[in-house]
Amino acid sequence: MHNTQKRFWFFASTYNKAAITKAIEAWAHAIVTDQKSIADKISDLATIDVIAPEWGSRVLDKDVRRITITKKEDEDTVVALGWTIPTIIMNKDRTIIPLENLLSKTTNLIQTVTTAEQAKLALTTMEKWADGICLMTDDIEQIIQTWWVFREATQLTMKLQKATIVAKKNVWMADRCCIDTCSVLEPWVGMLAWNSSSWMLLVYNENVASPYCDPRPFRVNAWAVHAYIACPNNKTKYMWELRSWDEVLVVDPEWHAHAVTVGRNKIEKRPMMMITFAIEWVEYTHILQNAETIRLTRPDGSPISITHLAIGEEVMWYVETAWRHFGVQVSETITEK
Repeated sequence: MHNTQKRFWFFASTYNKAAITKAIEAWAHAIVTDQKSIADKISDLATIDVIAPEWGSRVLDKDVRRITITKKEDEDTVVALGWTIPTIIMNKDRTIIPLENLLSKTTNLIQTVTTAEQAKLALTTMEKWADGICLMTDDIEQIIQTWWVFREATQLTMKLQKATIVAKKNVWMADRCCIDTCSVLEPWVGMLAWNSSSWMLLVYNENVASPYCDPRPFRVNAWAVHAYIACPNNKTKYMWELRSWDEVLVVDPEWHAHAVTVGRNKIEKRPMMMITFAIEWVEYTHILQNAETIRLTRPDGSPISITHLAIGEEVMWYVETAWRHFGVQVSETITEK
């Protein structure tokens, strides 16, 4: 799993309501302005992180620095100041060389850009990227294009693999979690959950026609309360811990992942089933609700109900290279049975 904590900021030099609103709609993480009067007006538009002088979620030139790079000595100043707070990098001639130099020495750098093309360059520099971009434009089309560039550049990719089903066993009643999201999920999208802290099974969402019930395109219904679930920023949680407005990852068969918001976590007693599957002669287990509407994902992206799952059937899963402690990856020896 790859950590994608990159930031998309928008700089409001004037109060252009249309441009600021479009930036908010484009999921900008923060609005930056150097005028307190503008910051006051932004707070009337939406609840969003505002970075401004004297007022805001963070104070500009205190909690967030600004430095204009005009010569090599300015780069040395950025490095000397350290990386503990974000630094907005402005360039006199918009060259990418100062960013390349800084990326080799420090981090927490937010590169100012004025176009989607500049944003793409900042987000692919040296294969490391700036830690974020700060877009400075009132051009609505550039705001939209920059968001798509940012979304593509920070797309989380999780390489799924095939696993072979080797056994199925009914389990008596247990507490099951059903995750209802605040998003309409596409038919081929699923969530990653697992018994172990180092591998994850892709469970299909309920956007599937069934003779037993109508589709629930916002729902993934499967796990016992003890299971782990994949969350943004390379974190995991127990299913039991999920609450309204938490975020979890959903993944499509092309391995692209993004976060969705949890609307509710329904915990109910249901009959369960233990699935055993093998990868390279090593066996793993997962416990899901025993119901026709619970589906895993075949290699071609299509769903297969666990009640119809045959021995020898292949399903998709994801493996990590480290164990976890309190949802964070750790390098230690852990035995799970």
